[in-house]
Amino acid sequence: MREFTTTLITVGIMLAYAVPGYILIKAKAIKPDSISAFSRVLMYVCQPALTLYSFNKADFSRELGINLLIFFGIITALQLLFIGLFGFIFRKKFDDVKYRVATTATTLSNCSFLGVPILEAIFPDSPNVAAYSMMYFLSMNLLGWTLISAIITRDKKYISAKKMFINPATISIALSLPFFITGFKISSQNGQALGQIENMINILGKMTAPLCMLIMGMRLATIKPKNLFINPLQYFAVAINQIVFPLCALGLLMLLRVNSELTMCMFVMCACPVASVVQNYAEILGEGQDVAANTVLLGTLSSIATLPLLALLI
Repeated sequence: MREFTTTLITVGIMLAYAVPGYILIKAKAIKPDSISAFSRVLMYVCQPALTLYSFNKADFSRELGINLLIFFGIITALQLLFIGLFGFIFRKKFDDVKYRVATTATTLSNCSFLGVPILEAIFPDSPNVAAYSMMYFLSMNLLGWTLISAIITRDKKYISAKKMFINPATISIALSLPFFITGFKISSQNGQALGQIENMINILGKMTAPLCMLIMGMRLATIKPKNLFINPLQYFAVAINQIVFPLCALGLLMLLRVNSELTMCMFVMCACPVASVVQNYAEILGEGQDVAANTVLLGTLSSIATLPLLALLI
């Protein structure tokens, strides 16, 4: 029951961060056109800082390195499988952007913005859990800046090595790995200046969850409430993402008998709500913003029930 209670409280606090964003838009203190700018700050500033923060916390070992590679391979294969499956199911309806967004939303999980604080709350004595989340996020972004972008826009130009490797997520992980592998910590133990840099990284990294939810609240204030709850396709995407996908992942990991820490981390991250990057990609690419926002919002709101219940399986 501890996992259930911890997860419920953590998700509830995350949802509370959306309230100021909602109020700011309703009070016209921020214009809806500015939401995409906040999304860019989240993806280009806070997320790279979260990557540095996560790897800086973990302690590298040969076993952990192997487990991270196994984790990356399994989660990438699972995401490709689900994207391929639902891309095939919806292929005749891809002229409608909502089906293209739904295809991506069935798979992408909020594994870092919400996943990291939830993992740290459930496993407070394990500094390595955040590193697993970064492997998930790396996999998701390699697909996001290429395959996912190509699906949303129906433009094959996004399928390129340049898009895959030159993006904020990949670059920040590439910068973090040398420190992680060598065991060098950006901390006050290695000098006062590095201690100040560590504080900056920690603050920016921990801003991801609040900023992510602020953006959610802003977007919620721009839509009609009925549009959030009347589209069956959104419920379908959320159910697949937050129930079917994590249970399939858990079943596969138990079948493969992989490391228990790896199994629990992947299961929790797969159970996280529909990734806010679905909305962020739509905002940046300029297609399907409303349906993406509605799906992400519905997933995030419903996670107050689905995530704590699935956490009971831990």
